[in-house]
Amino acid sequence: MTVPTAFDVALFGEAMLLLVADRPGPLEDAQAFHKRTAGAETNVAIGLSRLGLKVGWASRLGTDSMGRYLIAAMKGEGIDCSHVICDPAQRTGFQFKGRVTDGSDPPVEYHRKGSAASQMGPADVDEAWLRSARHLHATGVFAAISETSLQAALKSMDVMRAAGRTISFDTNLRPTLWSSTEAMRHWINELASRADWVLPGIEEGLLLTGHDKPEDVAKFYRDRGAKLVVVKLGADGAYYDSDVAGTGHVDGFPVKEVIDTVGAGDGFAAGVVSALLEGKSVPEAVRRGAWIGARAVQVLGDTEGLPTRAELEEAGL
Repeated sequence: MTVPTAFDVALFGEAMLLLVADRPGPLEDAQAFHKRTAGAETNVAIGLSRLGLKVGWASRLGTDSMGRYLIAAMKGEGIDCSHVICDPAQRTGFQFKGRVTDGSDPPVEYHRKGSAASQMGPADVDEAWLRSARHLHATGVFAAISETSLQAALKSMDVMRAAGRTISFDTNLRPTLWSSTEAMRHWINELASRADWVLPGIEEGLLLTGHDKPEDVAKFYRDRGAKLVVVKLGADGAYYDSDVAGTGHVDGFPVKEVIDTVGAGDGFAAGVVSALLEGKSVPEAVRRGAWIGARAVQVLGDTEGLPTRAELEEAGL
């Protein structure tokens, strides 16, 4: 008997106010900033929602102006925010990002320690709500922001595994949020072992597995239970290893000019997850992810490059 679901995808994670500098150069030289949303999980949520999937997002925000801006933005994207708690006793995290136009890594300053989202824990995992989704997408970022959020991440994945739902996991490393490289490696790999679809980058794979070839990184996670591993290779596309499609490589899409690489991996995840949930083949899903990732690096903000369903269909993906 098929259990009815209310959502296609559920996500837990921190949203932050993103303040992007008005000019290239050091952040201290900027005279004005443009407001945007930021957060690995919310970037994916926005990407999935724009493609027509029903998305539910669970988090905590303050009741400050930043929190009000973020929840309005997420609701404006059509995302269900019924499990976002707005706590007047907590504050919303934010970050400054420098403006770059040459594809280099922009300077970023995070102000998230002690944020409302970092106070989330296992009690914030509403099991009935979570099981009402077909799929859980998780990342290494939410798990890294606090010890309690790590426990919430583990619980959310355990609930979905027990319910027979699919789980995707983007390793999405944030080394400065972890107490040590060893702790990060242990817990990221522990989380990955609970997922059906694992999405590491090649450089992340080296740090997490000790292997520098995509085939070996994929095998590392396949040996730990993943049904599909997609190793992101930047401009070179991606390598996949799966139960149903075997192994293969998908080329990257040509990019006229790289503006800002932040958010490209989140766009890639939105492409892969959406396609797989629609019943597309693994190569088709990876190709969609590569196309969205290529769009993401050609714009300044984290979400401006995420396509609508109409744009996706126009591209034949």
